[in-house]
Amino acid sequence: MKSQFNLSDYPLWTALVTPFDAENQVDFAALTALVRDQERAHNGILLLGSTGEGLALSQPEQQQIVEFVCQLAPNVPLMVAVGGSNLEQQTQWVRFCNTQPIHALLLGSPIYAKPGKIGLAHWFSTLLDESDTPCMLYNVPGRSAVAIAPELLGELANHPNLWALKEASGDIATFEAFRQAAPEVAIYSGDDGLMPYFAQAGAAGLVSVAANAWPQQTAEFVRRSLSGTSPNLFTIWSEAANSLFAVANPIPVKVLMHLQGKLASPNLRPPLTHLELTHTDAIARANETILSWN
Repeated sequence: MKSQFNLSDYPLWTALVTPFDAENQVDFAALTALVRDQERAHNGILLLGSTGEGLALSQPEQQQIVEFVCQLAPNVPLMVAVGGSNLEQQTQWVRFCNTQPIHALLLGSPIYAKPGKIGLAHWFSTLLDESDTPCMLYNVPGRSAVAIAPELLGELANHPNLWALKEASGDIATFEAFRQAAPEVAIYSGDDGLMPYFAQAGAAGLVSVAANAWPQQTAEFVRRSLSGTSPNLFTIWSEAANSLFAVANPIPVKVLMHLQGKLASPNLRPPLTHLELTHTDAIARANETILSWN
């Protein structure tokens, strides 16, 4: 393993947004500032996930982002997403990632194709075999249109490169089924608002959208969720987290970060657009609530 980091020391991973300028090109100055924000909060960083609009970026842009952030050498671990539906292309992407000083990969289910269990097993096994770093599988049937079965996770659990699962089905029963099928695999919540519930069920941490806007506060939210010391966390955070999903992610969080001054532009790559969010009152209230939370 290439990492100088113990990945289990990072219960919060921020699914980092990709900032764009007024011409809809990657804003590398803003990207630098966002990476430093996460570094100060001691949060792991995930690049090019769905929140980072990875599939809307060209491969040269994806490579440039990974190389740029690696050159920043943040003092927190970096994870890079592997997505799409062409296995050969994704295998080549994993090979590229192997050449970079990154510390983990996020392996999503193939989109659109809707393979069955045998196809999914081949997809994940191929990518796991190719990787030089620990891998987190990503169960997000709402985006991929296919769910990872708990039995499949159990079958893959002994692979030396399988480290964790990001569970984003929104179903606590599914989370518990994964825990039973593969008790040695670390399971991370993929839903900010459900983290207190998932923590009670044995979650190792959170892969977060909210931490883009609130790095320090979300880190504290995860710490308290895992320790069980604040029973009212769900009430406090649910409305704030839900405001970030009023329309398709990452539209609300990018609009909020623009209001915060963290992004020069709220721009997204088509087909997503910030014009979908016609009212910003809810995210403004959420921002006030979370920034005053302690």
